[in-house]
Amino acid sequence: MTDKRYADSVPLFLKRLCLLVRIYTRRGVDILAREQEQKWIRAIVRRGDRSAADALVRAHYDGLYVYIWRQVGQSEDALDLTQESFIAALQSLGTYDHRKSAFRTWLYHIASHKVIDYRRRFRTATVPLPEDLPAPEDFTAIVHDRVLSAQAEELVRREDPLEQEIFRLHVYGGCTFPQIAAVTGQAEAKIKSRYYRLIARLRKELTDDA
Repeated sequence: MTDKRYADSVPLFLKRLCLLVRIYTRRGVDILAREQEQKWIRAIVRRGDRSAADALVRAHYDGLYVYIWRQVGQSEDALDLTQESFIAALQSLGTYDHRKSAFRTWLYHIASHKVIDYRRRFRTATVPLPEDLPAPEDFTAIVHDRVLSAQAEELVRREDPLEQEIFRLHVYGGCTFPQIAAVTGQAEAKIKSRYYRLIARLRKELTDDA
């Protein structure tokens, strides 16, 4: 009986062990990546090390480009904004504090303002909404839909810069509310409140237009 129970428990034990290994391996990789990132940042700030700057840009280029492209929809404009964001980040790198936020969050914070400025200058082309509008519970998925994304962007660009940034960092950048609170210097409760109020307004306007 004991042997059978032990045999039955082995698969579950192995699954849990494998899961733990994956979690801690991922954490270990993330820690090593952050340590390397901090080395690059120190080299850039202290010595103006161009090779470190190139490495830092390469490490985040693809992710930042995708983050921006999903919001502007034009590859050339996304490339320009990506370049502008990196230039701004490198120029102000001395103000970055790794104790307050991850470099990625800080970089996307800068890029968000580039996108907001872009949206002030250029309107988003709108398209008719489909009849089969997804359920409100799946609103984040709605925003990722290519058809509704243009509509959502047109509505979001009318909001104040903080609400736009909260929306962009959370929906497009995958940043958590604590991360957004840290990089914006706002209380987490305020970040959540403003995000959910904005989502309620967008949901209402999108569904009313359907």
